Amino acid sequence: MSGSGPVGVGAVGVGVVGVGIIGAGFISTQYLENLVRFHDVQVRFIADIDLSRAEAQATAFGIAGHGTVAELLGRDDIEIVINLTIPAVHVEVGRQIIAAGKHVWSEKPIALDAASATELLHEASAAGLRVACAPDTVLGGGIQSALRAIARGDIGKPLTATTMFHVPGPNSWHPNPEFLFSLGGGPLFDMGPYYVTTLVHAFGAAARVSAVSSTSHAVRSIGSGPRAGETFPVEVPTHHAALISFEGGQSAQSTFSFQNALPRMGFVEISGTEGTIVLPDPNMFDGDSTLWLFGRDEPTTLKATGSFFGRGSGVLDLARAIRGGDTERASGAVAAHVLDVLLAISAAAETGQTLDVASTVDKPAPLPESWDPAEASL
Repeated sequence: MSGSGPVGVGAVGVGVVGVGIIGAGFISTQYLENLVRFHDVQVRFIADIDLSRAEAQATAFGIAGHGTVAELLGRDDIEIVINLTIPAVHVEVGRQIIAAGKHVWSEKPIALDAASATELLHEASAAGLRVACAPDTVLGGGIQSALRAIARGDIGKPLTATTMFHVPGPNSWHPNPEFLFSLGGGPLFDMGPYYVTTLVHAFGAAARVSAVSSTSHAVRSIGSGPRAGETFPVEVPTHHAALISFEGGQSAQSTFSFQNALPRMGFVEISGTEGTIVLPDPNMFDGDSTLWLFGRDEPTTLKATGSFFGRGSGVLDLARAIRGGDTERASGAVAAHVLDVLLAISAAAETGQTLDVASTVDKPAPLPESWDPAEASL
């Protein structure tokens, strides 16, 4: 896989972009709270296997249409379908969306394996369609302000990064945490996409990785909710430490852990020839950065500017890219490359070898400070 989208795909249609949503669960609320405020897109249908849940969300947000997936995919006034199903069926549902002639926005991860991600992107490209994917937190004013600072040379030539996500583990608060400790979960695949996506936007494509992993407990206990005290097996490593080398010569030390008693979340630090910038939490859309320069004793605060809308910002960027023939920033190619990095980290830790990353991707350009999802531009 290479590139960051179906280059050459031009504008399709004119005016507001019709949107449908598959999956009316908890996260759909976060999307809808923002999407209903964006003038360039209009949510026209919500589908779910639980029809009453689809109706409830449609009623809550004033959406006219609700019903089955087949009904959604049969509508001619919907160009983008947001896939909010469980990760195990992201690719299956994404292929159905493409077969219906519609563009895909997927929640993370784009797939659970590299071959499925490649297949999905190839099918979309062959059909002249686009696949874009969360996380779109990287489009928020917090991370984007830092990326603009790096691009204009505030820290000189960027060279290295350190990222940390350290927590005791979600079993302490999640009432049903087993899936976070099974295949496709763990801190690497649950939280890694936020951090690695930010690094790809800052440095470009990763080239190779080495890593180690550990598991602190073979069995964990549920700490809250009606099942508190129940135990379950841990099926994946609960700590990964990785060294990521990038095609441009940069490197990053990244750790992802569910076994630290001292929580340290949201830490991303990038250093260059002239200084260091500490970015805000990559799982958030806002937050200021801190800039440390050589020869200065005190840091300066880089105030975040731009858009602070939450989930759904990537859908808006996709819609505008479709209309303008541009490349969306939270592209499926970026998501597939990030998946390849995470898979390589997992395999490197298992084998004790330094492994090449199977794909490459173009570094997305930072958003302009004036980018406003709420603006009516189509």
